[in-house]
Amino acid sequence: MSNYVQLGNVHTYYEEDGEGEALVLLHPGLADSRAFEEYLPEFARHFHVFRPDRRGHGRTPDVEGPITYEQMARDTIAFLEQVVGGPAYLLGHSDGAPVALLAALERPDFVRKLVFSCGVFHHDGWAPGAIDLDDETLAFFIDYWGAVAPDGREHFWVVKDKLDRMHREEPTLTVDDLGGYPGPALIMVGDRDEEIPIEHTLALREGLPDAQLAVLPGADHGSLDARIVIEFLAGREEEP
Repeated sequence: MSNYVQLGNVHTYYEEDGEGEALVLLHPGLADSRAFEEYLPEFARHFHVFRPDRRGHGRTPDVEGPITYEQMARDTIAFLEQVVGGPAYLLGHSDGAPVALLAALERPDFVRKLVFSCGVFHHDGWAPGAIDLDDETLAFFIDYWGAVAPDGREHFWVVKDKLDRMHREEPTLTVDDLGGYPGPALIMVGDRDEEIPIEHTLALREGLPDAQLAVLPGADHGSLDARIVIEFLAGREEEP
């Protein structure tokens, strides 16, 4: 089911599928809720799945001013409050991962479990050149982004410039900051992900108080494993 909700000044598009406990999926940068379509049938068999398009992505229009991870985390918290109506499992992939992490740090009571997939907690965690798009990748995103953008294809360059700035300056969390989310966390990364050095991912695991690491064999930066995610989320939660 497709719908819109007003989150502050952001007219946010989202998809909703399945039944059960709430699972919110946060997409990569310059992508949108369509990025999870491959995994949706499996997730929707187990969970009530929400897929919001963040500001300036997919069918959600851009708004005045910069795009920041902090803003998108606040948008996510508002989505949990207004649409989900309470705590949820939160999965973020690539750009969606620091958004999910910042939301969990701000409102740990709203994040039952966190899945942090192929992302960084500090902008220094990107490998050299990882955030620079080659011509082939750029051409893909111009078409992909422009196919549904309410602001029109020409606005792609505005959003790209905003994200370029964000990627070079954000996020800025330290390992010590990560202790602010005490809940269960799954860190997922491909063993062929050349965009994030493994040392950064290991530091993330050490900083989160209750984290486990899943390294996907033969997987690159775009990869997810729905089976591992479902097993982690469906596992028995500790009694308070």
